[in-house]
Amino acid sequence: MRYAIGVEYDGHEFHGWQRLGSAEETGKGSVQAALERALSRIAAHPVSTTCAGRTDAGVHARCQVVHFDTAAIRTPRAWMLGTTTHLLPSVCVRWCREVPDDFNARFSARARHYRYRILNRPVRPALHRQYLSWELRALDAAAMHRAAQALLGEQDFSAFRTVQCQAPHARRDLQRISVVREGDEVIVEVQANAFLHHMVRNIVGSLLEVGAGVRPEVWIAELLAGRDRSLAGPTAPAAGLVFLGPLYPPQWQLPAEVTLAP
Repeated sequence: MRYAIGVEYDGHEFHGWQRLGSAEETGKGSVQAALERALSRIAAHPVSTTCAGRTDAGVHARCQVVHFDTAAIRTPRAWMLGTTTHLLPSVCVRWCREVPDDFNARFSARARHYRYRILNRPVRPALHRQYLSWELRALDAAAMHRAAQALLGEQDFSAFRTVQCQAPHARRDLQRISVVREGDEVIVEVQANAFLHHMVRNIVGSLLEVGAGVRPEVWIAELLAGRDRSLAGPTAPAAGLVFLGPLYPPQWQLPAEVTLAP
């Protein structure tokens, strides 16, 4: 049988989603290895997992979707609560659904969406600092939003990918991006069919230069057209980034938060 689960985690304690091999034995491990150990205890056999989208070290997830196969007979409630019992407090399984064998957490997803939170004030955060980036320069969120709209559509995002990115090409379909201010916070939300390594953080790093008045709004469009990562802004810190989750067609009958509107 194949199951899909929704996993929430605080990335501060991990080196990212992907299993690290022998490096798991020392220091911080990966979310994948921790989850597979917990699932294997409930299944009473080794379990391997596939996720919707890998997250980097320090990046959090509100609803990472994962699938796994097992011959063990357990209820969805047992997978959810039992697995969570064997996980660190920074990880939990929020829900579990039995799915058809042709469901794939990665390839069945039609979109992924992220949120990046920036505390914009002269003083660094004391509370919630592992979930916020900090920018002391005054930011013009409206200018950042206008500049970001140049990124919409299917584009070559070479200017916003890391040199370590292993994707075969840089074309992605960015479906939605918004920048809004809520009090002292500037919040960037972005949705695309898929993302390149560090793509969201590199976009945010460049938008910060626009928001601070260092660069004009048109600079984002120029970066996109130039396809040169060395000319773009710095990579924004990981702490402010949360993977809100993937989105799937309604046919898979997953929870509403990961299902595309009909």
